[in-house]
Amino acid sequence: MLKRFFDITVSLAFICTLFPLFYIIIGIAIKLTSKGPVLFRQQRSGLGNKPFTCLKFRTMVVNDEADTLQAVNGDSRITRMGIFLRNSSLDELPQFINVLKGDMSIIGPRPHMLYHTEIYSSRIPDYKRRLSVRPGITGLAQILGHRGETPADVDMARRVKLDLWYIDHRSFGLDMYIFIKTLLDFMR
Repeated sequence: MLKRFFDITVSLAFICTLFPLFYIIIGIAIKLTSKGPVLFRQQRSGLGNKPFTCLKFRTMVVNDEADTLQAVNGDSRITRMGIFLRNSSLDELPQFINVLKGDMSIIGPRPHMLYHTEIYSSRIPDYKRRLSVRPGITGLAQILGHRGETPADVDMARRVKLDLWYIDHRSFGLDMYIFIKTLLDFMR
């Protein structure tokens, strides 16, 4: 209950204050540098493996492989503005709307594409257990450097291992540690 109260309070405060400014500035930059919508919408696996529409600022050219092919370093689909947004994690800011709606939490395992959930469920033991909590904008794996592409199953397995450790040890104190560490990393 405390976690959900924190999620609603922080999300509402951000959406009502700074988000409009970010949306205007980033939205204009996206529109000036590439064709397509400002927001990218993708079906992701949520709590209980229930699909939800995850929001992000668009970082790629509009393409047919966006729902099945993970972005990799040097990916030609990523726009110049997209490189900046991804490196700074600003592309994730619209997910505060997902948090407010209850599809996500601020802290938790990152939500994966439906396609990845399908693939990794059969390759990585206990993979689906990460779906027993709401996915997060940030999480333990991210603050420990496990973010971005996962070129091999072992890379995803490391991330899942941290997600499962978080699930087994989650507490409001751990969430606050991850939240503060994320903010400090963001401000660097």
